[in-house]
Amino acid sequence: MKLLTVKNWMKDLVIFIDPDASVNEGLSLMRHRYLNSVIVNKTPTNPEYGIVTSIDICDKIVAQKNDPSKTKIREIMVSPVVTVPTDMKVSECAALMKKLRVHHLPVADDQGMIVGMISATDFLVIAEAMGTNFEERSLH
Repeated sequence: MKLLTVKNWMKDLVIFIDPDASVNEGLSLMRHRYLNSVIVNKTPTNPEYGIVTSIDICDKIVAQKNDPSKTKIREIMVSPVVTVPTDMKVSECAALMKKLRVHHLPVADDQGMIVGMISATDFLVIAEAMGTNFEERSLH
């Protein structure tokens, strides 16, 4: 069933940030866009995509009492990121998230460009739709 691929459930709003931006800048982007993660862009000094999530902020800034205005995104990001293809089944994606113990997975196109994000929160909507045999597609 086509509805069961990541492409049909991912958020296509992905916010990118420079690795040398301050964590404060990342927090501002996340808060104003109501997001729990940002993707760290590739740069000449950062050859792989990275990710910073709300859990990284909790663990690496708040819990360790680090100043977000003096900490660079690159200092707390996870890189390289694991991505999933747009045509992956949501059940496989959920299993991968469980295995990796992550709540966010960037979605990449055939060229490796990040085109979306799927998160644990999206699976709440998927589970609800599964309960109605996907008749209520407007849940998304």
